[in-house]
Amino acid sequence: MRASKNSLSPTIQMGSSGFTLIELMVTIAVLAIIVGIAAPSISTQLANQRVKATANTLANALKEAKVESILRRQNIELAYDPPTSKTIKLKVGSTEISSYKINDKSKVTRVITPATESKVIFQPNKKIAKNVTVVYTICDEGSKSVAPKQVSLTSIANINTTNAGSC
Repeated sequence: MRASKNSLSPTIQMGSSGFTLIELMVTIAVLAIIVGIAAPSISTQLANQRVKATANTLANALKEAKVESILRRQNIELAYDPPTSKTIKLKVGSTEISSYKINDKSKVTRVITPATESKVIFQPNKKIAKNVTVVYTICDEGSKSVAPKQVSLTSIANINTTNAGSC
């Protein structure tokens, strides 16, 4: 035999409905602990994503410069001078044909060999002018625990992205 709600006394009906303040406080405390544990992991994930996105942006700009030099049969200059600049520009002479924005929290360093050169110019013959090789190292300024990435460009215009380098 089942007792219906209507057959219970009014004091029992009032006492068994809803949550107590203590139950709500315990639930909120458990949620706060879970969020506190998860927050550092999320910030590291976001920093990793920024480094990865910046490396991909840089690699795409290099690939576009290579392809444009072949299609246009002209030299294409990659105008990018880290860390002062946060924009990569592709130029034909003084005319800008494309630009890429780098994340403000990304730190990019560049090493050009030979050290006497400061420009990266893609030629239509699928090579870099003056046999320049370049290594870009990408780090995140907000997080030291994120592994850096390197985008390297060889003198024959091969573009490689690797997990290497130091910040």
